[in-house]
Amino acid sequence: MNKAEGGRRKAEAARSPVTGHWSRHFAMTLVVIALGGCDYFGFTPIKDIVAAPGQFEGKEVKIKGKAANPVQLLGVRTFSVKDEGGDITVSTNGSLPAEGADVAVKGTVKSAIIIGGKAAGLHVAENQRLK
Repeated sequence: MNKAEGGRRKAEAARSPVTGHWSRHFAMTLVVIALGGCDYFGFTPIKDIVAAPGQFEGKEVKIKGKAANPVQLLGVRTFSVKDEGGDITVSTNGSLPAEGADVAVKGTVKSAIIIGGKAAGLHVAENQRLK
């Protein structure tokens, strides 16, 4: 094989749809793996939880927004998280955020009771503070 043939084969291999396919597939796999471990994606809008609490009952969600109404009473700590669609109470064993602080929370949706699609005592029990 002479130099020209070797160069032509390398160029053909670089343009090969199979080689290109695997390269793109590998790159996309790396992106998915990198984003899968990140806690800053996949937030649930608060309005969705409030509108259909039964669908979220007992499920872990991630919410983000502004902290409001931090309260500690008899060892119970709660605050609200407000986004553009609504607000929801968060119960926590951790520290309370400052009023107006940006917060992101991973927690479990809980209600005291759900009747006719309406929830009494709807809140998110914080499992982890993301921000």
